[in-house]
Amino acid sequence: MAGKIGTLGVGFLVLLALSSAAVSAREEMLGSQPSSQNITGKEVQSHLGYKHVWPDIRFGGKIVVGTMIAFVGAAFGSVGGVGGGGFFIPMLTLIIGFDQKSSIAVSKCMITGTATATVMYNLRRRHPTLDLPIIDYDLALLFQPVLVLGISIGVSLNVVLSDWMITILLFIVLLGVSTKSFFKGVETWKRETITKKNMFDASKQLQSNDVEDKYIPGGPSNGTLTETKEPERTAVSVLDNVRWKELGVIVAVWIIILALQIVKNYVTKCSLTYWLVELSQIPVAVGVTSYQAVKLYKGRRVIASKGEETTKWPLYKLVFYCACGTAAGMLGGLLGLGGAFMLGPMFLEMGIPPQVSSATATFAMTFSSSMSVVEYYLLNRFPVPYALYFAAVTTVSAIAGQHVAGKVIKKLGRASLIIFILAFTVFVSSLMLGGIGIKNMIKNIEHKDSLGFQNICT
Repeated sequence: MAGKIGTLGVGFLVLLALSSAAVSAREEMLGSQPSSQNITGKEVQSHLGYKHVWPDIRFGGKIVVGTMIAFVGAAFGSVGGVGGGGFFIPMLTLIIGFDQKSSIAVSKCMITGTATATVMYNLRRRHPTLDLPIIDYDLALLFQPVLVLGISIGVSLNVVLSDWMITILLFIVLLGVSTKSFFKGVETWKRETITKKNMFDASKQLQSNDVEDKYIPGGPSNGTLTETKEPERTAVSVLDNVRWKELGVIVAVWIIILALQIVKNYVTKCSLTYWLVELSQIPVAVGVTSYQAVKLYKGRRVIASKGEETTKWPLYKLVFYCACGTAAGMLGGLLGLGGAFMLGPMFLEMGIPPQVSSATATFAMTFSSSMSVVEYYLLNRFPVPYALYFAAVTTVSAIAGQHVAGKVIKKLGRASLIIFILAFTVFVSSLMLGGIGIKNMIKNIEHKDSLGFQNICT
């Protein structure tokens, strides 16, 4: 384990050095170009009239501190299955110096790096108790289409809403989610304690019986103590561990909606064609999710990761969960957070094991966050060099976090640690993002900036 962590550490240092060289080269290139470049330390005027602040790309103390925070945030976000956007946005705003909306866009790039690395790590992993992949593809197929649809809506709302509106919404949602997750963690911890106690008592009883049996001729121990071993799980290749049919449908939905987003960027805003392209996402996403929901309702498919609790799903629950999936995507696109901030806690409430909940939420978040990155890029909402650098940092951190957390959970037998990490990450995020929002609100009031809605058609 130490060797693997050391390798990751060396890789991280190499990444830091290479990024430093790339940033320096970029600075020299910018210095030789006219001052009209978008990436400067000044405010960048967007086509909507909103002034984006993109700091100069310079390797120094701010980058180092920001890298450390990004590394920690991505590790926690990867383990908790929430992406880490609550750490990234305050770091980008307070330390690096981006404006809030640009921070949200760069944060999405970082979340995509975290989610992609986590999914690649999880592709070979198995369910903690069942002979299944750790990613529940049926569950992902139910939520991913509406999650991606919600992301598209959220990105549009991000353009329309003012910072103070985003801040209030963000604080309320994250505080509620973190509180709910914490109590779920406590409940899971208590169940694990009872289970461990029962297993310990059963083990003592078994050892006691073995001691008695060894004095009986022909007893089951044949003069020796028997040792109980858990059945070893056979290694499964990635090809055998992936549900390719469900994955193919998920990727197809992602490609179709992404293509529609690209087409939308090349038509006149708010024209008839624009709204037709925008609305055409709805039948694609809702159609796929409805098809999966009907199969779950009729019992033709089951959420197998629940184990013995798998049953037919009531219609009202399926409708409610799909609506929550859409809302999670909207919040993800609007606030720059992974949709898993809501999906993870919701999966736990559905009775999904913490490891599966985290892995599946991150899997769905990979598609939704990457969709946001493309949309923000088309809107010219973030500087590409910064986004690439921090996405690389979070990619390395996510792998390290998954490796270390997996070892700790296996040793302690406490999957509830995942839930506590999730609750802690969301709670800290709510405090930091709420503080930033209040600061920005005061600044806007002092400067008498517009606190109303922006015009999406401008």
